[in-house]
Amino acid sequence: MSEQELLARLNVSSVIDILLVALVFLGLFYLVRGTRAVILLRGILLVAFVAVLASTFLNLTAFNWLIRNSIPALLVAIPVIFQPELRRAFERLGRPRNLIGARATDTTTKFLLTLSRAAGTLSRQLCGALLILEGRTGLQEYIDTGVKIDAEVSVDLLLTIFNKHTNLHDGAVIIRDERILAASCMLPLSENPDVDRDLGTRHRAALGITESTDAIAIVVSEETGGISLAHNGRLLRNLDEGNLNRALTNLYTGRAPASSMRRLFGPLLGVTNTKSTSVGK
Repeated sequence: MSEQELLARLNVSSVIDILLVALVFLGLFYLVRGTRAVILLRGILLVAFVAVLASTFLNLTAFNWLIRNSIPALLVAIPVIFQPELRRAFERLGRPRNLIGARATDTTTKFLLTLSRAAGTLSRQLCGALLILEGRTGLQEYIDTGVKIDAEVSVDLLLTIFNKHTNLHDGAVIIRDERILAASCMLPLSENPDVDRDLGTRHRAALGITESTDAIAIVVSEETGGISLAHNGRLLRNLDEGNLNRALTNLYTGRAPASSMRRLFGPLLGVTNTKSTSVGK
C-alpha cells in the first residue's frame, strides 16, 4: 500500500481510534507502575516477543504449536496472577482525585492539630500507635474487627487507648468524619517485597491499608518513637509534630494530589523512604 493510499484511508475516526488504543495502553502502564505487576508484565512481553519472532522468521513448528495452545490458558491465568493489581487499578479508577477533600475549617484544623499532638506525645512516651483516617474508600470491614467506640478525637483518649497496659493498644484506631469509630482493628499487611525488613507490624499494616485504599495512616514506633505517615503505599518517616501537621493538612484537605505527596514533602521535611533507617514495631 502506497503512502497516498494510506493517507487517504486515515480519517478522523481512524485517528481517534488510534489515540484511544494508545490511551488504554498508557493507562494500563500507569496503573501497574510501581507494583509487582511490572515484573510480570515484562516476562509476558518477552514471551510474546519470542513467540512473534519464532512464528515470523523461524520455522519452529513445535514451538508455534505450544504457543497457540497456551494462549487460552494464559487468558485465564493472567487475571488470576494480576488479581491484586487489577483490583487496585479499578479502585483507583473509581476514586476521586483528591483524598478526602474536606474544607479547611476551624474544626478540621483543630482535629488535625489534635492528631499531631497525640502522635507527638505518644512518640515521647515510646508508645506504639497506629491511626487510620478513612477516605472515600470505606473501611467498615476493618472497623468490624475492632472494638466500637464512636467518640470525639482527643489527645487523652488516644493516649489511653494506646497505653501499653490496656487491651486496646494492639491494632489500629480507625477515624471517620473526625470521630474515632473503633480501636484494636486488624488491618492487612503490605505484600510489597521491597518493603524494608526492619519495618515492624504496625508499619506494614499502615502500608497495607494504604496500598488498597485511599486512607491516611499515622504510625508511632514503639521502639524508637519515630513518627511516620503512610498514604498510597508510600511511607514518610522521621516526622515531628509540625511536619506531620503540615502533611496531614495538605492530604486531608486535598490541597496536594496524593500522588505528589512524596515529591512535595520529601525534600521539605528531609524524610526518607521505606528502605532507609530502621524503624521498630
